[in-house]
Amino acid sequence: MKLISILLAWITVFQTGQDIYVCKTAKVSLFSSAPVEDISATLTKGASVFNASTGELAFSVPIRSFEFPKSLMQEHFNTEYMDSDKFPTATFKGKINEHVDVTKDGTTTITATGDLTVHGVTKPRTVTGGLVVNGGVISMTSTFTVKCADHNITIPTIVFHNIAETIKMDVSATYSPYKK
Repeated sequence: MKLISILLAWITVFQTGQDIYVCKTAKVSLFSSAPVEDISATLTKGASVFNASTGELAFSVPIRSFEFPKSLMQEHFNTEYMDSDKFPTATFKGKINEHVDVTKDGTTTITATGDLTVHGVTKPRTVTGGLVVNGGVISMTSTFTVKCADHNITIPTIVFHNIAETIKMDVSATYSPYKK
């Protein structure tokens, strides 16, 4: 709930309006394909705010919420690679480049340009995704990659064959109108 409050505060600084939508259960999956072992994890505790009037979009993902099939993978992810105690969240703050009429049902390919912060390092990004409006319900999806080196995530030489240098991310969020 704290993440939603922070995101709402951020987005309402730019504009207060009736077209604010929130998602408290965004699903985020990561996948690393490497010669020795594939690594995957999922969480459903991502938070997002979307201002349909301005196109502003913000996501916050609690890193420790990723669940791995193996507990040792989860421990190493949090302590050895992501430094989750020091960098507890990953965020994206940006804007959808296309104007989408959320009052009409339909599917639209979108791009969002903004800042992706992972492991304490912020990089400008443009990601492609889809936005679906169906019966007043707004859903967004995106698949993109994150290079570990871009965010100062170090992969020790000893496990270089176990972890890919680029991680595939899948994000999906279903939004509800924000009610004060």
